[in-house]
Amino acid sequence: MKNPNAIVSSIIRLDPPLKGSPAEMLRAQPDLSVELEGGRRVRLDPENPRSPGFIQVLDGLSKQHLPVYLEIEPNTSMITRLLVAKFNRIVNVQPAGKDALDVELEYSHARHTLLRGQEDFDELEKVLHEAMRNRDTIILTEDDRHNIIDVRFFKPGPDEPLPPLPEPKFPKPWPGPLDWLRKLFKWIWYWPWWPWWPWFRCVSGSRAQQVFDAMSATSCNPLSVPVPCIPFLYPDDGCWGRAHEMCRLMIGMGVSPKKVWIQGRLYVNTRNNPDCYVRWGWHVAPTLCVHGPGLFQSNEMVIDPSLFITPVTQSMWKSIQGDPAATLTPTPASYFRLNGTTDPTYVYTNSVLAQYRMELLARALNLGPPPYANCP
Repeated sequence: MKNPNAIVSSIIRLDPPLKGSPAEMLRAQPDLSVELEGGRRVRLDPENPRSPGFIQVLDGLSKQHLPVYLEIEPNTSMITRLLVAKFNRIVNVQPAGKDALDVELEYSHARHTLLRGQEDFDELEKVLHEAMRNRDTIILTEDDRHNIIDVRFFKPGPDEPLPPLPEPKFPKPWPGPLDWLRKLFKWIWYWPWWPWWPWFRCVSGSRAQQVFDAMSATSCNPLSVPVPCIPFLYPDDGCWGRAHEMCRLMIGMGVSPKKVWIQGRLYVNTRNNPDCYVRWGWHVAPTLCVHGPGLFQSNEMVIDPSLFITPVTQSMWKSIQGDPAATLTPTPASYFRLNGTTDPTYVYTNSVLAQYRMELLARALNLGPPPYANCP
């Protein structure tokens, strides 16, 4: 049985609309309410220190047309808990021992769990399997341990936008008749440099560190998450959006990034999760070709501020992710997803970043901002 005091809504309207600082607005409008699906209204408690943050999250989700999960006090309709729900599709559901199911989502690299001990397990399992079978879009909510607490089908109204879940769009090949000509010109251009021409796109170690520091400097303040910050402090999910945005910034700095993808049963220790670790099915980060150690030698170094404070070799990047059997796959920077999907206009990149900024802010409001002192 679903929590009777929980509401999931893909429609969010602040009344009155947010203008200026959420804290100042709440002081000036203590009767501020939120309109949800079906015209239902909930309220924000002006005495709750988390309410200004709740307003910011609700406003951000509303602008991105993303859903919200709310728990309310039944007598007053005051919001007591807020979580960012997800539009997604189910890829796979399989047993994880005797006590849980592992749920793989199409647009997530985190590992998600449905615990058998929860009261509405049978109902949620049925929805997951049906959604996987029919490739339906669902709205899924989970806690900070990625334990699923609510799943329901998404049924948009006539005026609602579609969820930001693109179908794969693969890179367009060159036109057939011109393919041989392009390849010939490319061969003629590079031939005088072979085998040294790849070395010339590489950068020095000090330049690689400068690029890394520039990427790290874009990290979000977890209690304000100003656009266009990158939510490195929410390592749980969203790496493909972070990596694509970093590649955009690197190209703007005049360097030539690529990407490396890792797939496996990944387990990474981190102080930026309240449980001190994250579990992934895959992960991705940009790479830069760096000169050395010898003349005309080079190495692809990984730029990943969610895990390190400096560029690292791909072998070191792999070694801290907890699965020696994991596989690495290099791709061009243009690959938004490993399946070849691209995002040349960065529309989906911005949507991913916006969602996980809100996830970071919601976690900071509920559990305090990272890094977490209880983690070694």
